[in-house]
Parts: sequence; C-alpha cells; structure tokens
Amino acid sequence: MAEFRLPANSRVKPGRSHPGKPGAAKPRRFQIYRYDPEAGDNPRLDTYEVDLADCGPMVLDALIKIKSEADSTLTFRRSCREGICGSCAMNIDGHNTLACTKAIEDVTGDVKIYPLPHMSVVRDLVVDFSMFWAQYESIEPWLKTHTPAPERERPQSVEERAKLDGLYECILCACCSTSCPSYWWNGDRYLGPAALLQAYRWLADSRDEAAGERLDELEDPFKLYRCHTIMNCTQTCPKGLNPAKAIAEIKKLVVERKL
Repeated sequence: MAEFRLPANSRVKPGRSHPGKPGAAKPRRFQIYRYDPEAGDNPRLDTYEVDLADCGPMVLDALIKIKSEADSTLTFRRSCREGICGSCAMNIDGHNTLACTKAIEDVTGDVKIYPLPHMSVVRDLVVDFSMFWAQYESIEPWLKTHTPAPERERPQSVEERAKLDGLYECILCACCSTSCPSYWWNGDRYLGPAALLQAYRWLADSRDEAAGERLDELEDPFKLYRCHTIMNCTQTCPKGLNPAKAIAEIKKLVVERKL
C-alpha cells in the first residue's frame, strides 16, 4: 500500500518566535524552515518579525538582517547578491527562486522560506548538491574536439554564436531540477533539466566535435527520457531560460541521426 504521509520525524513542527523591535514602522513576518540533522529533532518553522523600513527590498536582505540582528544560527548560502552565482536558491512563497532577486513586496502575507525541495538538507536552508554536481560533471561540460588545435581561437559566425543564447546563461542554481517531479522520483538516474540544458549547450556549439559521443551517452530511458514535459523547470527558472525546450531539442537530435 502506498504511504502518502511523511514519517513522524520529518513532519515540520511550529518553531520559535522572534518578535521585532518595538515601534517598528513596517513590520513583516518571515516563516523560515529550520533543521539540524545532527540534533535529532524534527524540522520546525521559526517566525521572525522584520522592520522593512530598515531593510533592503529583497528576501536575501531580510535573511541577512535576521542572521545579523536576531538569530546568528540561521544558515543559508549566498554570495553575489546579483542573480549570477545561484548560491541563494531556495523555495520562497511556494516557488523555487533566488533570494537575492525575489522582492519582498512580491509576496502576499507572511514570507515562507524553505530549502529547495527533495534534496537532502545539510542545515536549515542549505541542501546537499553532491548528486547535482555529479550529474553536471557526467555530461562533460567542456569543449571536445578531435581536429588539431588552431593557432588562435576556433571561430564562430554570428549566427552560430546566437544558437547558444538561452543556454550559456544558466547559473546552475538547481531551481529547475528541484521543481521537476520526474527528478524528485528518479533523481539518481534522470539527469534533470539543469544538466540536460547544459548538455544541449555543447551539442548546439558549432565548435564542438563530439556530438555523436554526447548523444550516445544521453540516449537512455532514464537519463533523458524521464522528462515528461511538465514544464515546471521553465516556469521557475529565475533567469528566464527554457530547459524543457533544450531537452526537446536533444530528443529531436537523437531521432534525426537515425533517419
């Protein structure tokens, strides 16, 4: 019989409340997932009150303020604050996105923040990317050539270079992969939207000379064909990319080489 309830030790419980400073001009509540696997306790949802009159406009600004002023134990990743590094990817208001580009004012009601779904939690909002990086490495994300290296660079026409637009901008934040139900259920075998978009980035590169080898590796019932075009990946990408289209292009290349 299928079990649709979380195990008792995985159910999120009400957590601690951290009231803001008295006299706040623009108070806003943030409910944040807290979990320390080493402590042995259930995950909990802590509530923090932040005065937005004394805080930056993005969710990451609020997280930094909470960590600096209210609770130094709160753990999350962040780096560039410009939507470039992908470090602060998390689930905010029910959607995978980047905390540094998600405006607080875009969220109605309490701001609910969870780690990226269906990944092992290291602590609080930090998840384990080991499998994700292994899958990315497996597609060999570098230029592969067999002809002798030229004296200078390998040139591309303007049209050839344009084919990489919408692919090279991926920042590997994992928002797309962790929004995909197929990746949730087959994450150990299905490469996921992010890795497959990166795989197509090299297939589309006119300078690469290993298309056959790459397609041989990808032509697999699980690596590629667990994509069922659900489109969550495209909907959630914080960079506005279309991983579903890239996956469809790979499938088309697999078919075309057999014709």
